[in-house]
Amino acid sequence: MSFLGHFGFRVERIVDKSKVQDFLDQLRPITTEVELIRIGGNDDGGYLIPNDLGGIIALFSPGVAETATFELEIAQKGIKSYLADYSVDNSPSEHEYIEFDKKFIGSRNNDQFMTLAEWVNSKQLPEVGDLLLQMDIEGSEYETILSTANDLLGRFRILVIEFHFLDKVSTYFGNKLIIETFSKLLTQFKIVHIHPNNCCAPILIHGKRIHPCIEVTFFRRDRFEKSNPTTSFPHALDRPNIKGKPDYQLILK
Repeated sequence: MSFLGHFGFRVERIVDKSKVQDFLDQLRPITTEVELIRIGGNDDGGYLIPNDLGGIIALFSPGVAETATFELEIAQKGIKSYLADYSVDNSPSEHEYIEFDKKFIGSRNNDQFMTLAEWVNSKQLPEVGDLLLQMDIEGSEYETILSTANDLLGRFRILVIEFHFLDKVSTYFGNKLIIETFSKLLTQFKIVHIHPNNCCAPILIHGKRIHPCIEVTFFRRDRFEKSNPTTSFPHALDRPNIKGKPDYQLILK
């Protein structure tokens, strides 16, 4: 909650330590019997996903900007790759399996935005076949996920999402928004990888180390049988998002 004080300053209501811990408790990666592979090269735009692409019929990748190495590599595997970003006019990578829409993805449909459901439905895909989502939309991930029906989310086998503004977990509304978003995803998925983006240094909140921006890979629960808590960070395939700047080790305490 926020309000304007006597002198016009905006004051945000800060949650207690237990609410911050509730969020950290959601961020517990597991290791399954399905190995992780890196798609998209060693630079920014490369991500770790489970090596379970067989039968996936399409990738949806909102938030392209100037990098599409992940999408290109997926297309080169024979998977149709749909890209969307209103901030650019074309896909930065060309391939016969890449299709670009000049739209932002969010919670409404208009000249600049479309919902994830509207986007997927517009492609008239076969009813059978899993999907892959790679999303980096600068904060709109929360409204997109919360406005998407569970049935559609469940059609995605793997989700790779970059989450922004996680330092807002200390505020009343930020905490509620972030926890509700992760809770919705975790009903059908488990986290199998987290990589802090080294664009932002971690912040101490109530003595807890919070990374403002992280890349999270989710794996649908029906795609693996065995799992154990991941105890070693970083993964051997992790690479810094920004070259020449050290990576930040993930600490969830």
